[in-house]
Amino acid sequence: MLWIAIRMLTGDKQKFYGLLFGIAFSTLLITQQLTIFVNLIERGASGVYSAPEAEIWVMDPVTRTTEVNYAMPPTALDEVRSVQGVEWAVPHLRAVASVRNSEGDLEGVTIVGVDDATLIGLPERMVEGDKSILLQPDSVLIDDVGLTKMFAPGENPIGERLELNDQRAVIRGIADAIPSFTSQVTLYTKYSQALNYVPGTRNRLTFVLAGVRDGETVEAVAQRITEETGLKALPREELAQSGIDFIVENTGIPLNFGITVALGFIVGVAIVGLTFSLFIRDNIKQFGALKAIGVTNFKIGQMVVAQATLVGSVGYALGVIGTVLFIWGFSGNPTFKGFYIPWQIPFVSLVAVIAILALTGWISLRSVMRTEPAAVFR
Repeated sequence: MLWIAIRMLTGDKQKFYGLLFGIAFSTLLITQQLTIFVNLIERGASGVYSAPEAEIWVMDPVTRTTEVNYAMPPTALDEVRSVQGVEWAVPHLRAVASVRNSEGDLEGVTIVGVDDATLIGLPERMVEGDKSILLQPDSVLIDDVGLTKMFAPGENPIGERLELNDQRAVIRGIADAIPSFTSQVTLYTKYSQALNYVPGTRNRLTFVLAGVRDGETVEAVAQRITEETGLKALPREELAQSGIDFIVENTGIPLNFGITVALGFIVGVAIVGLTFSLFIRDNIKQFGALKAIGVTNFKIGQMVVAQATLVGSVGYALGVIGTVLFIWGFSGNPTFKGFYIPWQIPFVSLVAVIAILALTGWISLRSVMRTEPAAVFR
């Protein structure tokens, strides 16, 4: 009987392809939009993940994220170093500045100052050059995404001179950095040099990065720092989550993407429901004939479920494959750098497809169940 159901479905090619298109389009829209949404909000934690050595981030109590921060006095560094359980602590500066290139154009940049001795706070990998190049005077590293904003394609930035706060900066390397939420150009340099590049204020130490001694837990040491210094100390994962939460709470991104995902679901219900209803209506005599020869409503229900399962499986697979091809096709674009598809998103799309098929299949099945065997003789 299930084979007959499949033959009935595939025999009407127009409606069969229409059902596949409806499921595939809904899956593609839901999966693609959720993928972009998740990757975008995760960039709110890029500043934290760009400094992989830091286990604890210490900051002023009013600081919310790596981008929304308030500077501390320089004595905060010694206070953190004096706390029991802290293995090491280094200064970290993050500030916004305007840079003038050799052609006289202005560009807004993020200045990241890392510890002079250890260079802790730099991205883990380099695209070109070596981290130790920062030990040379007036040296800065530019992130590979920001590079595309300041320089034309194919132009080599190495050796390019910039002007920051009336100070000279020379690009000597390219860092493989995680793009920030705003994709602003990021320049990395030594902490002492960054103090000259950032307009002078009384306090300019934005963070203290710390490591934990063996035998101590990150959470316990972070709480101890908070209690003894009055500063806010967070494990790296908590600060990363704060950056994500800040974007969710203070932008319209969740609402906009939520509307798009909802529209994908509604369009799927509309297309699949209409096409499935037309298919059932056109084959109502066949279902009546099956009832006339003794096929029960339960068997009829199994046939409709088999048809929905076939359409859902093929359409879902096409939609997920389309999303994978989309991410792969744009992987070379700096805007989509690092984008990936979390395993939870295809699962959410699968649940949505099942809901679409269950809703539309139930509506269509009602008309089949009400069909009288005598309908075939009318």
